Amino acid sequence: MKKLYGVIGDPIGHSMSPAMHNDAFETLGINAYYHPFHIKREDLAAAVAGMKAIGVSGFNVTVPHKTAIMPLLDEVDPLAQAIGAVNTVIRSDNRYIGYNTDGEGFIRGLNEEYGKSVLDKHILIIGAGGAARAIYYTLGQQGAKRVDIANRTAEKASQLKERCPYAVETELLALIEAEEKLGDYDIIIQTTSIGMSPGVDKMPLRLANIRPDAFLSDIIYNPAQTALMKEAGLRGARVQNGLRMFAYQGALAFEKWTGVLPDPDRMEKIVQDKLGGKTC
Repeated sequence: MKKLYGVIGDPIGHSMSPAMHNDAFETLGINAYYHPFHIKREDLAAAVAGMKAIGVSGFNVTVPHKTAIMPLLDEVDPLAQAIGAVNTVIRSDNRYIGYNTDGEGFIRGLNEEYGKSVLDKHILIIGAGGAARAIYYTLGQQGAKRVDIANRTAEKASQLKERCPYAVETELLALIEAEEKLGDYDIIIQTTSIGMSPGVDKMPLRLANIRPDAFLSDIIYNPAQTALMKEAGLRGARVQNGLRMFAYQGALAFEKWTGVLPDPDRMEKIVQDKLGGKTC
């Protein structure tokens, strides 16, 4: 009998996870199927109970349920608890345990593209939302030395720093301050939605002071090359979009369910193909 996995969210029709995971199950010869479940906010508790009742072996969680699902689980991993969001649930002894693979997925992809560990580099994170929190806390958990945060709202950035359970040296900057100090950073991580359609020509900050040997990672992957990435590339910096992060967070979830890490290159190509083959 096939094991059942899935993803819950609202909306869910746009999700590329089923294509990635079902291909991985088939390629690796695992007798399992991954299904998208459209779950409304008001139906979340009933859905989790129902999934446990019918024996769903694990599932991903996307908007708007990443935080709301936490009290409905039997256990939440300490990192996911600190981040305040769960994107992966595994079933163990009839218990549902929540994890967050977003930060780890991002760092795996970043290290791979950068060519070595980034933990000893001077890093700037732009933004202070959920993605920034996952990346910042995971960097802290792994031992990053210096990670600064630039955000439009100072209070939100301050909360991000104060609530981090890991020791990270961090300076909080206004965006205009970050623009002036951009030459201090080896790695710049853009975590906001600025640059997505329909505002594809917008950038969260100016790059006049970026170093030509810097590395800029934008977690957006559609469009495959944001205005910020284009500008950074013109100034000599290396760039990366968010597709590798998406592939790796899915691969890490798959590994938690099955004990097998699927090929992130293959997962990335599947998403590229679904996006029309566009890459950066």
